[in-house]
Formats: sequence, C-alpha cells, structure tokens
Amino acid sequence: MPQITFFDQTIECREGANLRRVLLDAKLPLYHGIVSAIHCRGLGTCGTCAVELRGAVSEMTKIEKWRLGFPPHHSDSGLRLACQCKVLGDLTLVKHGGIWGTRKQE
Repeated sequence: MPQITFFDQTIECREGANLRRVLLDAKLPLYHGIVSAIHCRGLGTCGTCAVELRGAVSEMTKIEKWRLGFPPHHSDSGLRLACQCKVLGDLTLVKHGGIWGTRKQE
C-alpha cells in the first residue's frame, strides 16, 4: 500500500485512491482557513487543494491543466490539485501558504 507523508505524518492508502479524499479522511490540513468550508468539493475548479508533491500520481487531467493555467496559479509552478490526483505510489506532500497554497516560503 502506498504511503503518504504530509505535515510530518505518514498514512497509508490503497493504490488508485483519490489524494484529496485520502487526506480529508485522515483529517490532514489540506485547506487553509475558511477554504476548509468553502471549496469546490473536488471538482477541480477552485484550485485550493494545490500541493507540491514528490512521488507517483496519475497524469494531469484536462480540468487540472485548465485550473493551474491561470492566476493565482501558474502552469510551471509544479503544483498539483489533490482532488485530481490518483495515488500510484509513495508520496511526500508540501502545502504552501495562502488560500490557494501558492505562497512558497523563501
């Protein structure tokens, strides 16, 4: 079973599981502030579940490419939307600051 490391916690999930669902089920902090109550519920349209990741996930979906292609996101940021990713192997995740998770610390 793949292992996911996020905020110094490691959890397991089944291969092919939706990354957003896995993080929420584990009660890990995928969303910042008020966004935890107000987001697109996994449709890929709000972009607030953006994470930096290392490891094996599915290819970008069309909606993910679309959403990450306009502000505050940038297509070359290296971020992925957790709601659009299927877990294919072990992952290490980083959630950056800001509502959309785009503010990398220097």
